[in-house]
Amino acid sequence: MITFALDTNIVSYILRGNETVLRRLEATIKAGNQIIIPPIVYYEIRRGLLAKNAATQIAQFDELLAEIEVAGIDISTLDIAASTYAALKNAGKPISDADLLIGAYCIKNNFTLVTNNIKHFEIIDGLDLVNWSDA
Repeated sequence: MITFALDTNIVSYILRGNETVLRRLEATIKAGNQIIIPPIVYYEIRRGLLAKNAATQIAQFDELLAEIEVAGIDISTLDIAASTYAALKNAGKPISDADLLIGAYCIKNNFTLVTNNIKHFEIIDGLDLVNWSDA
């Protein structure tokens, strides 16, 4: 069994009804794999919907959360993020804190990150990536 962690853009595609992403989500679940939402992704989605006062999408997100777990974050994940930040900054390749935390969360838990932003994450060593939005 593989555990797939959904990035913010993939959750957005699900909420918008993107057929390609929805088919891949369904096939992944049918194959017996687990789907989770990292806590940083939860935060990014919730804050955006609240800022737009998007009541319908908030209800859709809440329905999705009834089916998909949002797991917690621990200090070892933060340590991985901090080490990765330092290495990337020293290499002249800094990335956003949110992406660092999502990547570190996946590395720590041995999750595969599902994202449409491969370029944002491919510089993080040890991170398994997959894009469900490509045909």
